[in-house]
Amino acid sequence: MHLHEAGLPVTDFGPVLAEEPGPLLFATVSGAHLYGFPSRDSDVDLRGVHLLPAEDLVGLREPEETRSRMWDREGVEMDLVTHDLRKFVRLMLKPNGYVLEQLLSPLVVHTSELHAQLVELAPAVVTRNHAHHYRGFANTQWRLFEKTGELKPLLYTFRALLTGIHLMRSGEVRAHLPTLLTQVGAPGYLPDLIAAKAEAEHAAAEVPGGAVARADVEALHGVLDEAQGASGLPEAAGREGFDGLHELVVRARLGA
Repeated sequence: MHLHEAGLPVTDFGPVLAEEPGPLLFATVSGAHLYGFPSRDSDVDLRGVHLLPAEDLVGLREPEETRSRMWDREGVEMDLVTHDLRKFVRLMLKPNGYVLEQLLSPLVVHTSELHAQLVELAPAVVTRNHAHHYRGFANTQWRLFEKTGELKPLLYTFRALLTGIHLMRSGEVRAHLPTLLTQVGAPGYLPDLIAAKAEAEHAAAEVPGGAVARADVEALHGVLDEAQGASGLPEAAGREGFDGLHELVVRARLGA
C-alpha cells in the first residue's frame, strides 16, 4: 500500500528519521491511516524499533528502551515512538496484537534486513490468546465511545473485533478495516461511518445509534469467542519462535 494512497498528508519522512540517535531498524505508519479510516485532520502515527548499543544495557545508566518524539510539519501533527529491539521482541512474545500490526504494517517508511527477519519470524508468535488483546482493546474503545459518542472509538471498536476474528480464522494480522469488511461479516453501515469520519477526526456518531451499535458489537464479540475456540493457532508461542527471536537480538546487538 503506497503512503499517498493511504491518505498520508506527508510521504517523505527521511529528514525526520535522520534525526534519530543510533540505528533505526524500521519505522511504519500505524493508527487511523493503517486502519483505513483517516480523517482530513488525523495525526500521523509512526512506530518502530531502534537498536541500543551493548554498553547501554550493561552499564549503570537506565537504557532508553522507549523513545517518543512529537512535532508539527506544515500543520500536520506527527509522532514517532520506537522501542529497543529487545523490548519490542519481548512484546512480540506476549499476546500483543498492537506490536505485530506495527511490524507487519504495509505502510513502511524505513526498513532494514533485521526488519525483514523480524517479519519472517512473526508467524511463529501468533497465538489463540491474541484474541484477548483484541477483545480488551475493543472493550476499551467501546467505553470511550459511550462516553464521547464519537465515530473514532466506534470504528476502533469494530476494527479491533474484525482484526481479531480474521486473525483467529486465518493466522493473518490484518488491520485495514475496509479490507476486513470484504473478508469478515460486519454491519452494512460501516462504510458510511468510515466516509463520515473522513470529514472530521472527532465527528459524532449519528448513525447507526447506540442501541444498534451495541447489539452489533456484542454479536461480534460472540463471533470472536467462537473463532478463538475453533482456531488452529497454538495456545502460546513455541520454542522455535522464541529461539529465533533470541538469536536475532543477540546477533543484532553484537553486530551493532
